Amino acid sequence: MIPYRKLKKKWLKEPAFKNAYDDLQPEYDLIALMIRKRIDEGLTQKEIARRMGTKQSAISRFESGTYNPSLAWIRNAAHALDAKIRISIGR
Repeated sequence: MIPYRKLKKKWLKEPAFKNAYDDLQPEYDLIALMIRKRIDEGLTQKEIARRMGTKQSAISRFESGTYNPSLAWIRNAAHALDAKIRISIGR
């Protein structure tokens, strides 16, 4: 069996794979930032869910990258984390 890191390094040499991989980076950055904020605030997934009026499983799906949230959901999550959202488009 080939280790994941070795396989990833090989695949990233292929332009189509690298483009698809790079396109996902903003989503993973957002997830990482939201998780870091939640942990820094000492909050559980359950507490954030309660503040948002949703279930803990929704927070878990978001944090695992298996949920594609709307901007309204992200705004609600940011509010629950007492955070602000800034969006920019550029190169």
